[in-house]
Amino acid sequence: MLDALLDATGENTKSKAIDKAVNHYCRCAGANPAHPTGTYEELMERAVEQGSLTLDEIAEILYTDSLPVRHNRVLYWEWTFVSSLIGFSSS
Repeated sequence: MLDALLDATGENTKSKAIDKAVNHYCRCAGANPAHPTGTYEELMERAVEQGSLTLDEIAEILYTDSLPVRHNRVLYWEWTFVSSLIGFSSS
């Protein structure tokens, strides 16, 4: 898992990779002093408000400098399958 984390973060040391991952998690999860409202909460609120989100909108909400989020055509098909299971629109 640490090798995968090193690759995903682009860091050369385990401690820097873990630091990035923890930072990203705290931002996404929220409910902590640094980030009272997390990006997961924002994602769900926008989905409810708008009725659906595009892949670009989802990537924009989840993007952080520490772990950038982007989508491509391959991920689109994976997301379409997953989103159909959890009720998100891929349009």
